[in-house]
Amino acid sequence: MTKETSKETSKETSKETSKEFEIAREFEVDATPEEVWAAITTGTGGYLWPMEPPEPRVGGAGPFGSKVTAWDPPHRYTNRVEDVDGIAEQTLNQLDYTIEPRDEGRRAWVRYVHSGIFVDDWDNQYDGAAKHTDFYLHTLREYLVHFAPRPAAFAAFDGPEASKAPDALAAVGRALGVGEDMAAGARVTVRGPDEFDAVVDFRDPYFIGLRTDRGLTRVFGRNHWGHPVGVSLHDFTPGADVKECEAAWQGWLNGVFDQP
Repeated sequence: MTKETSKETSKETSKETSKEFEIAREFEVDATPEEVWAAITTGTGGYLWPMEPPEPRVGGAGPFGSKVTAWDPPHRYTNRVEDVDGIAEQTLNQLDYTIEPRDEGRRAWVRYVHSGIFVDDWDNQYDGAAKHTDFYLHTLREYLVHFAPRPAAFAAFDGPEASKAPDALAAVGRALGVGEDMAAGARVTVRGPDEFDAVVDFRDPYFIGLRTDRGLTRVFGRNHWGHPVGVSLHDFTPGADVKECEAAWQGWLNGVFDQP
């Protein structure tokens, strides 16, 4: 059970096409502060993608060339990077997590703030980042409540060029049997590479989330921001060979857009 609020702000910088941004979210989750801390520092493959854990100290190395600027387990973690490597649209990126106990430490309140500077295509970049934040944090809660602290076998891939079309995610949803009218919480037989039963844990025009006893399947409608549809697989079965699943899903996704 969660409670979430949001705040979205932007500020002009000295460059005409550059703006600072801030995307802030708050939520409560049925997990201890220590469990949340472990997820955001060492368990990122369970809900996001695998990353090298940050060095556990202020000034230590963080992911993607960042530096740790706050480290107070299990309460505060911040990393910051300037001139983001490999991302021409961004010159500053900062992620900040604040975690507080609730119900005598049995639950946690979390505040997440993603801030920085976008230097190109600002509105599109901001909209994509804000909507992805909601989906990633939802997936974090799904991981914490249903799977933590189990490690995940992880795979991620994109659809073909045709999956950049405006209706691409809608086409994927129809092929899966998870249409836009499917409400979160519904149980469905998914028609993917093979049929399987799942709970639709997230469904809106931009993303599809599916949960089974085995793991989480995430479908990203990045076509809305000019990119191919993406899929990530998070398999918590001990010894799982996710590469075989990845190949099957990639072939299935390509096939959705091979139809005349």
